[in-house]
Amino acid sequence: MTYSSLSELRPLRLDTVAAIVGLVLALVLFPLRFLASQIYIQTVPIVLGTACALYLLSLYQRDDARAVPTLPSPVTMALPGIVFAGLAALVMLTVVQGARTPLFFGAASVVGTLVVAQIVFASDRDLHPGLLLLQIVCFAVVFRFTALYATPGYIGIDIWTHRELVESILTEESLSAISHDKHYGSPFYHLLVAASSLLYDVPIRAALYLSVGLVMPLSVLLVYATTNLLVTQRWAVLATALYAFASHVVRWGTHHIPTSLGLVFFLAMLYALLRVMRIEYSIRDFSLLLLLSVAVILTHQVSTFIMLVLLLAAFIAQVVFVVGPFGLTRLDTSVFRTKKPVNLVGLVVFNLGLTIFVWSLTPYRQESFLATVLSYFTQTLKESAGFLNTAGESSSDGGEAGTETAQTLLDQIVPYVDVLGFLFLLGVTFVGCLYVVHRRRAEQSVFTLLLAAAFMLVFVLGLPMFGVRTFIPTRWFAFLYAPMAILGAIGLQTLRGNLSPSLATAVLLVVVLAYPGAMFLAPESNADDPVFSDHHERLAYDESELAAAESIAELTGSPQGDEIRPDQQLHTDHPYQTLFKRTGAYPSTTTATVPEGGRADHDYTVYRSAQSTDATYVTDPDENARIADLSRTQLCRPEQATVYTNGDVTMCTPSPAES
Repeated sequence: MTYSSLSELRPLRLDTVAAIVGLVLALVLFPLRFLASQIYIQTVPIVLGTACALYLLSLYQRDDARAVPTLPSPVTMALPGIVFAGLAALVMLTVVQGARTPLFFGAASVVGTLVVAQIVFASDRDLHPGLLLLQIVCFAVVFRFTALYATPGYIGIDIWTHRELVESILTEESLSAISHDKHYGSPFYHLLVAASSLLYDVPIRAALYLSVGLVMPLSVLLVYATTNLLVTQRWAVLATALYAFASHVVRWGTHHIPTSLGLVFFLAMLYALLRVMRIEYSIRDFSLLLLLSVAVILTHQVSTFIMLVLLLAAFIAQVVFVVGPFGLTRLDTSVFRTKKPVNLVGLVVFNLGLTIFVWSLTPYRQESFLATVLSYFTQTLKESAGFLNTAGESSSDGGEAGTETAQTLLDQIVPYVDVLGFLFLLGVTFVGCLYVVHRRRAEQSVFTLLLAAAFMLVFVLGLPMFGVRTFIPTRWFAFLYAPMAILGAIGLQTLRGNLSPSLATAVLLVVVLAYPGAMFLAPESNADDPVFSDHHERLAYDESELAAAESIAELTGSPQGDEIRPDQQLHTDHPYQTLFKRTGAYPSTTTATVPEGGRADHDYTVYRSAQSTDATYVTDPDENARIADLSRTQLCRPEQATVYTNGDVTMCTPSPAES
């Protein structure tokens, strides 16, 4: 192996300069880890520096005998059968154990590794994209539906609210049943589930899984179709696997809310958008793009805002190539076809105008949705925005704060395990971005992906660093993973083709062996039964906990919020308190306040055994949330009366003797 000189490889071309700037930026950002303990501040500079270094290394390596090892043909032929047998074993494990246990996730990691290994290391002769896509889709279905099968109710927090909204529509047989709610302006999800319930003649839960639930794992094929517009089938299949295995994608495949359906329409729109940039499109292609954008607007507000960010990225890419300030109009036709940039001004203006119109008519907290969001954003800028103001990061959709400073070795490791899969994907995405900024490879479609990923990363990682979380950054990850998966596949293709065989093999092996398992161990992939149950709350409930909520509702008569005195407010852990509030079982319910080592001082409390065994949240007297292992007497004091218990859940009220 030899290295060429800098002058020979034109070191001042855009991709080289970008890699050098990225390396310098990583070095500049590295000291921030000593000023803040936020996980991304500590890890992203290292990932950025590593990615830039690998790309620079790939530029200056010369090896005439480049040949990354491939799997023997008999092994490649046997692996699909092993994968399908592994998927059957995952189903059997769930049925026998009644839950997705750590053994399940360990086995799933092995199966996922076998799938990715086939994609990366199969020879061109043995590569069968159709069979690989079938394995990916089957894995996605099994991984998600085993969670749904093992969960008696629903997975997640918001889903209980949406279930009540769908039930209201079915009861009143009219959309006016939710006219008081912000989803009245974006009702497509609720109408779809209600229509499925009527069409299939099944309960809401089954209708949800037969509609949105089935669409979610199939939607990963849209990533394949999009990536295949840019690269060969091998890397399009790899992008599909990277996306299908991603933790936040799994999250919305099990927690079926409007975000899930909005994600599906977003993926379809991304495909339609890149399609019109890559082919000689007709009015039909552009009409499809317009129709999908309207579908996003009528499905979910956050998805709509993310879509507008994507369209903004596409518009800026258009301007760059029309104005040509960097001379990016000279394309290498062996990489991408030369094509005039698509004019997207009309599409951007239409979607922005329709969004403002719909949001202005959407009710939300006594005002329009648009006015409320702008008010929240202004208030955030005034009260909590500030550099490195990372306090108060949410641990869940419920908005509870994180745990206290970790003490044990496991406590210190878990946060890094939680984000490891994202960091792997981010690293190869950086490499893909560097590849596409080369003058001869730059064009509107790939620049749209690059700018979209960059803008989304600002909302996901940048603004929270300044204390701005108005845009709900946790909802953005699954959308961000689409351009990241595509660019990441391009990045891995680059490293595989340009690095020395030994180094390229090492990089690919790290991704193959670590990426699936890292994503599956992340809390978003196992919200129904967390792998690290002492560190992450379980966002699902067993039969006794669901029965207790129903029984307490019957016992109390499910009083309206204005019928409950402040001293009658019900207190329990988070997230269990959200079940009472969102189902209407006891609307005035909140998180219990329990001093460290002390007892709660509430009149009406609910204790469940999970508070003593798993991660559940309570607050301290300063209203800071923390994970606590509570004994029964800490929440239901001896002087209180027990008015309900089923062995696992107990409700306590003031004793009549104290009256």
